Amino acid sequence: MFTLFLQASLIILLLVTLLWVVSVMIKNVSIVDLFWGLGYVVVNSFYFFLSGEMTPRKILLFLLVNVWGLRLFIYLAFRNIGKGEDFRYQKFREDFGAERYWWFSYFQTFLLQGLLIMLVSLPLLGAHLGNQSTELNAFDYGAILVWIIGFVFEAGGDYQLSRFKKNPANKGKVLNTGFWKYTRHPNYFGDFAIWWAFALFSIAAGSYWHTVGSFIMTFLLLKVSGVALLEKTLKSDKPEYREYIQKTSAFFPWFPKK
Repeated sequence: MFTLFLQASLIILLLVTLLWVVSVMIKNVSIVDLFWGLGYVVVNSFYFFLSGEMTPRKILLFLLVNVWGLRLFIYLAFRNIGKGEDFRYQKFREDFGAERYWWFSYFQTFLLQGLLIMLVSLPLLGAHLGNQSTELNAFDYGAILVWIIGFVFEAGGDYQLSRFKKNPANKGKVLNTGFWKYTRHPNYFGDFAIWWAFALFSIAAGSYWHTVGSFIMTFLLLKVSGVALLEKTLKSDKPEYREYIQKTSAFFPWFPKK
């Protein structure tokens, strides 16, 4: 198991390094965001093809990870390409200085993302290499249900937000309809559900400690790069957002308060 993990880590290291070289050439660190979903597709595919017998669970996981990762890549590509470097990376570039940031970004952004991909993807490793029965069980079916819920919220939330932003009349306003009526972050909640679905697949395969990857993803979504960071920005940029906070659940979907 460790050998397979190490080999996958080396592949991710090579890919993020190549991506960093491209980012230096075009002076745009934002391209690293496109790799977030694709990185898991690469790692999961590697585990799938090199972990031995192709069981129903492995085939199912291969398909679900590909659908999730490729959908995320396509969405981010349409949203980001041609828009220039994200404001977060522009701020880092200013803080560290353009003459230093080109190499600093390799450690701060690209290597860090590669490390997180390997840690968060641990449930995928557990699901492919677990020693439990290869037949689907109750945990697998539960995982399928949780994945569907997560995918609907994540993809649906992204779609609704994209349409909302395309309308110039909505500039400065807060999206509070559709999925956004029941949670302030349907896309993040969807991502959370999907990774706990992968954790259930890992448990179904008899691999338990690997679910630590889903805990890490949950922490990132709630406390680091997800809800906490975005809400800090929205509170200052959109006055209506404070009222939205009072009415709408922060993360888990629930009926709005009156």
